[in-house]
Formats: sequence, structure tokens, C-alpha cells
Amino acid sequence: MMRSLWAGVSGLQAHQIAMDVEGNNIANVNTTGFKYSRVNFADLLNQTSKVATAPQGSLGGKNPMQVGLGIQVNSITKLFKQGSIQTTDKNTDLAIQGDGFFVLSGDDGKSYKYSRNGDFVFDAKGNFVDSNGYVVQGWVRDSATGQIDATAPIQNIQIPPGLTTPANATSTVSLKANLNSGQVIDNKSLVYSLDSTGSNQSDEARAITSSGKSYYLDFKTLFDSKGESIALQEGNAFRVSFDGGTTFHEYVYDDPNSTTTPANGTTFTTNEDLRRAMQDDARADLGSTDIDVIVNADGQYEIQNRTGAEIRVLVQSPQEAGNTLNQKLLDMFTPLEGAIPDNDTKISQAFYSATHASSIDVFDSLGSKHTLRLEFRKISQSPSGAEWMMVLSVPNPSEINTIDPKNYLVGSISFQPDGSLASFSPTHVSFSANNGASTKQTINLDLGTAGLFDGMTSFDNPSTTSGISQDGYPGGDLNGIRIDETGTLIGSFTNGRSFALAQVAMANFANSEGLESDGGNVFVQTSNSGDPIIGQAATGKRGFIQSSALEMSNVDLSRSLTQLIVVQRGFQANSKTITTSDQMLQTLLQLKQ
Repeated sequence: MMRSLWAGVSGLQAHQIAMDVEGNNIANVNTTGFKYSRVNFADLLNQTSKVATAPQGSLGGKNPMQVGLGIQVNSITKLFKQGSIQTTDKNTDLAIQGDGFFVLSGDDGKSYKYSRNGDFVFDAKGNFVDSNGYVVQGWVRDSATGQIDATAPIQNIQIPPGLTTPANATSTVSLKANLNSGQVIDNKSLVYSLDSTGSNQSDEARAITSSGKSYYLDFKTLFDSKGESIALQEGNAFRVSFDGGTTFHEYVYDDPNSTTTPANGTTFTTNEDLRRAMQDDARADLGSTDIDVIVNADGQYEIQNRTGAEIRVLVQSPQEAGNTLNQKLLDMFTPLEGAIPDNDTKISQAFYSATHASSIDVFDSLGSKHTLRLEFRKISQSPSGAEWMMVLSVPNPSEINTIDPKNYLVGSISFQPDGSLASFSPTHVSFSANNGASTKQTINLDLGTAGLFDGMTSFDNPSTTSGISQDGYPGGDLNGIRIDETGTLIGSFTNGRSFALAQVAMANFANSEGLESDGGNVFVQTSNSGDPIIGQAATGKRGFIQSSALEMSNVDLSRSLTQLIVVQRGFQANSKTITTSDQMLQTLLQLKQ
């Protein structure tokens, strides 16, 4: 039998395999993450008629004489060339830009499969799975530490449906601001405390009735330590209670020539503004429309009760001295008699008008929001630096102090001659919301580092707040997930917070071509692929991850169609070898005829 006949047969067999491989490539031209294969041929054993001989003397050497016995498929190589990236409208679609594979498991991590197909979704239990139901492997956030440990063993990525984040109580408030070193130190007036022990008192013994004496309140003028009057300036405020200290109302003078509006309190510009505001508040607090506030002939505000019902009045000014009542507000004002039973009166701290203030919402352990206000007032200036009063306050019924009044605390802050921070006190406050949340919540104050300019400063520039922040937040529900280029799943919650929930693991191999296809766009490890090297995306020669995108098949259709022609012609040529050999055999058989 002629050897060419069998050589032709082997050629047909080899090209048939090549056609099968190329046909599979073309069939998967639109398969996500598919990698095309290439057939490599090799010849079979050769039949040697003569062996090679070396040159001897004047006789040259001779080459061997061999006749080939045909062809065989030497290898089928899978080429992991990068496929094109196509964007999608689904944020859980992931594409790998570079080397590496997603790690999947269908048996809780007992065995792994590897894929370039990032068509992932969350199932009913919150498992992050591919189209085969294999669970994506990675690292999940530790609920105790709030961190993702990428050095720990990988596990199923699962985000439970209805995930919530608990409230986080504020532990630190940071403030960066400049207090104008050129600020003029305000004059002061003597303000008398109603209780030498510091507790609030209302004058219950002196009720205002239709037949009794009315209290007169005049806040047009304050007095300095020499008894000289000073006019109200924009931003000056006082607080009045019409119900024995249960509710306070703050009234803030607003200069009509100013373009700014005070942030807190009821503003007034004229006497009529203040009279009407006080009358409305008094009637609302005491539940009576028979209460009138009038301005008498002496320019004083007179609170009258037309029905004879008792009214208790408590004036709080200034805030840092406690709840107080001016004993003398105008030159013709008559001091109150017997207003303070059982305790001696004492002079409070001097009154200074606020020159800068900042506010921020802080949170308790239940996630309830409370406003913390910081006010700064310059009180002294010397060659060694400046000192400012710092007043911290929270709205009732919250507390930041252990003595009355409990809703504000007076401290200080000082600066060095170069404007850098020298010191401040207090460095923290004990906060109680009095709403069922944890009591004595410690809130640290971060106003900067002594000797540096990383927080509070005092330059000869307008007082401004450049940054204020805190680390608390209320509870929230998960309402969205996005995935960054490192494969980190970042959850967004209804409370405005975002943090990492899990991270997708990636694997690469010493020999990716040694992986074995297992169907469903996944591969399995073989003895020639090497062990997987698992780590984070964008590290250790692993590519980065692009979300809302998929990697398309890397089949080049023009190359594949051209290869079809080549394979077809090869097959035809080998079939011609067989027919020609057959004709030669036929001729041989005809020699007998």
C-alpha cells in the first residue's frame, strides 16, 4: 500500500480537527469572555531509507533519506488575548482589563472555577453569582472592625437583602476657622445671677396680675463696669422665658444696614418688632390671648396680664453666665426686690458680644440629630497672644454640662503671637441627649495642634469657618451598590453614608494556557497551569476591574474566516493526495490486464 495514501488520510484528519476548532471560534464570536483557540500541526514519524554519513577523506558527507508518514495535531492553544470592553447598563457587570480571572465556587469554597465572564447578579439570598449560579469569591467586611481583610481566606460574597447600618454616635467634632485678630474687644456690663449655686430660678413669689406690679424689661442698652451705657450691636441677643424657664426665646438685634441675617433666634430691628415678637411668644407659651406687651413712656417693655392669671418671667442673658436677669438695664429702672430667696446674689462673668459662631449637627446613639453651636468672643489681647471665650451650647433638653444651666458650657481658646493655636479648653464634652439614647456620650473637640496652623488660627483677616465636620450619622438602609476598579463593592445607605461591603478576589496563573475549559465560560486548574495566585485586582500583575462593562469574545472574525479558507484548501489538497494515490494503485492493477 502506498504511504502517500495514509499521509493523505492523516492530513484529512488533522484538517478536520482544525475545522472543528475554527468553527467553534466562529460560533463563539459573541460569547462574553470567550478566548479563541488555535491548532498547531506537526509531522508524523519519518521512514528513513538511508542514514546520514559524515565526510571521510575526499568523500563528502551524505544527508539522511527519509519519507514522511503524514501529519498530526501537535497542540490546540487557547489564546488569552484581551477582548474588547463593552459598556452596559447594569452596575454588577464586571470586565477585567488586563490579566487575571474571577474566582467562582459552587460548593462553598471546596473547589474553585475561574472565568473572564463578569455577568454577575445578586440572587434572592444576596449571593453574588454568575449565570451558572456559581458564587463569586472574595472578602467580606468584618462587622466588628468595619474593615475588609484581603489577606484572609476567600469566601462567598453575600450581601444580605435589607441590609441596614446602625447609627454611629458622634465622637469627634473638628473645626477649622480663623478668628480675626483685629477684632475689637467689646465692652461689658454687670449681669447678676439669680442663684449663687448656678441653678435657674423663676420669680414665682412675684406674680404679675391685673392688680399687681408689672415687670419692666428694656434691652436697648447695656452697661459697662463703670455704669456707662452701650448700645446694642448687630448680633447681640438675649433670651426670655415666659413660663418659668421651661421654654426660652432668643431675640437677636439685626442691623437694617447689614446685608447678613443672624442664623438663630427671632430678629428685630425696631421696638415694634421686638414688642410684637415678645407678645406672640408670651401668649403662645402661657396659652392666653389676654397677655399684652407694650412699650411704656420710659421706653421699657411692660408685660401685662389682663385676666389676673399669674405669669413667671425669667430673662437669660448672657448665655455663658447661666440663666440671668439684668438687675439694672436703664438708668431709671427700679431694681427688683426680693427676687432671690434663700441665696445670695453674685456677679456673673462679663458680657461679651459674639464675634464668630459655627454650628454642626451631631448624633446620639439612636441616630437622633442635635445642633452643637460654638461661639467665640475675644476677651483679651497681649504681646504673648490673644484669648477668646468659647461657648458650646446644645438645644434643650440635651445637656453638655453637669450643673445648671446644663445645655451650654463656657471654655476658652488662646493663640500665640504668630496666630497659631496655643491651647483650648475643654478638649471634650460629655453629651446627653435625654431622649433614651446613651448618656454621657463623649465628644472630643479637634480644634488643631498647638503651635501649628492645622485647625483654629487667629490672623488679621475676617473671621471665617473653612471646615467643620463630625463622625456621627443616623441609621440607614442599603439603597445602592457600586463597584470600583479594585473590585470593592461599596454600599450607599439612605443616611448618606457609603462604605465597603466586600471585595471581589482575582486569580492569575503561571501558565494560563494550561487551564482546562469546563463549559459555561469557566476554567478549572490543571497540573500544568500551576496553582492560582489569589489577590486583589490591580495588584501582582492582575488587571483592574471595570464595572458596568463586559469583556467580549476575542475572536477576530476576519482571521477566522481566512483560516477557514486555509483549512479548506488543506483538506482539499489532502483529499487530492488520496485520489491521486488511488489512481496510481488503479494503474498498477491494470498492468495485469
